[in-house]
Amino acid sequence: MKKIAILGAMTVAGLSAGAVSASTLEDVKARGKLNCGVTTGLVGFAAPNANGEWEGFDVGVCRAVAAAVLGDPTAVEFVPTTGKTRFTALASGEIDLLARNTTWTFSRDVDLKFEFVGINYYDGQGFMVPKELGVSSAKELDGATVCIQTGTTTELNLADFFRANNISYEPVPIETNAEAQPLYLEGACDVYTTDASGLAATRAAFENPGDHVVLPEIISKEPLGPLVRHGDNDWADINRWVLNALIAAEELGVTSANVAEMSASAGNNPEINRLLGTEGTLGEMLGLEADWAKNAIMAGGNYGELFEKNIGENTPIGLARGLNAQWTEGGLLYSPPFR
Repeated sequence: MKKIAILGAMTVAGLSAGAVSASTLEDVKARGKLNCGVTTGLVGFAAPNANGEWEGFDVGVCRAVAAAVLGDPTAVEFVPTTGKTRFTALASGEIDLLARNTTWTFSRDVDLKFEFVGINYYDGQGFMVPKELGVSSAKELDGATVCIQTGTTTELNLADFFRANNISYEPVPIETNAEAQPLYLEGACDVYTTDASGLAATRAAFENPGDHVVLPEIISKEPLGPLVRHGDNDWADINRWVLNALIAAEELGVTSANVAEMSASAGNNPEINRLLGTEGTLGEMLGLEADWAKNAIMAGGNYGELFEKNIGENTPIGLARGLNAQWTEGGLLYSPPFR
């Protein structure tokens, strides 16, 4: 099994090295759309609505990049990927960007030859159980059957946690969140484990969410963020600074409602002027138009707007900002300067 895993990693790395033959920016412009890899469906993060239109927190990142590069937030082809298929899709060039609740790890960054362009959600792995099970701690799960997505960091974290606590479990492997939901609800597994944000999104989709509880333990660090292939630094820079623009815009008070007015003429804040392209040449440095960040912000709002609209406390997902608050509010969100 170890040899197969190594060969698989080498295959992905080889695909990644070969896929970057031309500029990704040139490819996207010539195609007229961004191919963005997303999850197969996780409400609040990436899922089609009743009209078949993709929406969600990660979808917002894709649309912001399309708006910055092409001037059109709708110029996106959303490509659903599973935990197993996402890296091959990126390495092969099927997608230009992967924005799919993916954890930034050493091996994914270095061995698989990907480049994470930032963190758009600080998360950690948790456990959800039916309330009727009467369990109040993950340490009480000895002998439990656990639904777990394959091809994820979740598998290793689960094994480490149960081993460290000298308890046993029986894995029930699944490939997608959609596959996990009915299995868990039907009792095919006692527990569902994934990122805590994913558990909140999954529970919100249940007919009776109050019948299920997310246990208090968070057993890992899961910094989730968008990623691109190694070898095209210019494309990585664009995606990195689009994400930074959304984060910085919230800190600076630039919103989808006021960005057009603020970018109409230079104001008194040089950082805002540089961000919106009314001062300096940051867009030119990226190979984009001067209003690239303005377009990204108008696509769906700044980071805070995207968060509150899709997964915030006033949505069915009900997530508090927590670590994902701005650094000025006690969180970890922090953009490098636009200068």
